[in-house]
Amino acid sequence: MGHSGDSPSVTAEHSSPNSLGKRPHRHDKQRSRKKRKLLSSETETCIRIQTIKPDLTRTFCSYTRKHTDSLVQRQDRSRRKSRRNHSWQRKWTYSQHDLSNYKDRVVIVSYNILGVENSTKHPELYRDVSPKYLDWEYRKKILCKEVKGYQPSILCFQEVDHFDDLNEILGKDGFRGVYKARGGETCDGCAIFWKHELFTLLHEENIEFQRFGLRNNVAQFCVLKMNQDPPSAEATERRSSRATTSRSLLVGNTHVLYNPKRGDIKLGQMRVLLEKAYELSQEWGCIPAVITGDLNSLPQSAMYQFLASSKLHIHEHDRKEISGQIIPSTYTAYRSPHYMTRHFMNRWTDEEIMLATGSKRSCVKHHLNLCSAYAEVPGSSNFRDEIGEPLATSYHSLFSGTVDYIWHTLDLVPVKVLETLPMHTLEKTGGLPSKEWGSDHLAVVCELAFTDEGLEQD
Repeated sequence: MGHSGDSPSVTAEHSSPNSLGKRPHRHDKQRSRKKRKLLSSETETCIRIQTIKPDLTRTFCSYTRKHTDSLVQRQDRSRRKSRRNHSWQRKWTYSQHDLSNYKDRVVIVSYNILGVENSTKHPELYRDVSPKYLDWEYRKKILCKEVKGYQPSILCFQEVDHFDDLNEILGKDGFRGVYKARGGETCDGCAIFWKHELFTLLHEENIEFQRFGLRNNVAQFCVLKMNQDPPSAEATERRSSRATTSRSLLVGNTHVLYNPKRGDIKLGQMRVLLEKAYELSQEWGCIPAVITGDLNSLPQSAMYQFLASSKLHIHEHDRKEISGQIIPSTYTAYRSPHYMTRHFMNRWTDEEIMLATGSKRSCVKHHLNLCSAYAEVPGSSNFRDEIGEPLATSYHSLFSGTVDYIWHTLDLVPVKVLETLPMHTLEKTGGLPSKEWGSDHLAVVCELAFTDEGLEQD
């Protein structure tokens, strides 16, 4: 018997059991619940996935922006650091002459490294310097690292009161050294180091100026012989047209008295040093000479004139102005010598004249023909004064100026010199020493070449 509500068989197959008039089985109910739960889970998972995807995108974009910003910031910091480092870098200036034929060369450094005792006894000079930059343990490391970067042949240091520390550090880099301490209560002195593979020490000699009544400063000399290059095809070819040769060099190093008022003592010390330098140069076969050190005299001073011109009439100068430290002296050629003599002759006592000249005469002389390495290599006005010397080799709270030099005889010629720093860069430090520089002085550095006149025949 049929019903008006009968459905097609296909529909019946998809109907629930109730539609067939049967009670649902317990297992069918469980399967139904599982199916609904599964469908619900799939829907929930789908929703979760759809919800999570936009969050991941935002997180990724946020991470990318942060990473990019961080990278840009690091690059900016790197560029700023590079610019700062660049501003602290010192540059070589080369001679304008063709010196390619001069093969035998030496790089010489003269450096007042600031004695530990001096740095503690004179805090007024370093009032703007952080104590950590005055600490010797810090300074000795950056000092040695600095000079090593110049690839030096010879090092001349002043204000050395921890020679053993320097000797240990520099010894690891192949240097040998000698030291001469000052007398009296002071404990600093001068030291000369040389590259052992390049030179052999032939002679060492010292001056104690106190023996001449010229205070307790000292000077030292080393006669160094250049070692021969190891045999090579190039060396053999180079020497085929002449005999085996060798070169020797006299190196002088000193730290002249500071006291600006005692021009007589300053001149006397330099006179004695130059007399001994000439004597040693002649004794060892007229060898070239280099005179280095902190001379505590400015380039515009009478002391500088004495070194450059080989003589000085002291009555033309006030004793207190010999070094130019109190009132910077200017060249006095435009003034009448008679005026200068009358003006200053009564300011020198007989004792002072004797100390300065070594005699009763008012003229002091030396026999070395000397040139300043820096003045021989023209440089920019950003680094040099009108004479050609650096604008400043010393910079602290109470002084800014040039007092450090490398002088050489005419049988040596400067190939290049290392510029100091522009004044605006020094001013940014607030005073030396600093993080970058381990002394209140800057090293003066040059490369010198031997000319043919400096040749010896073995």
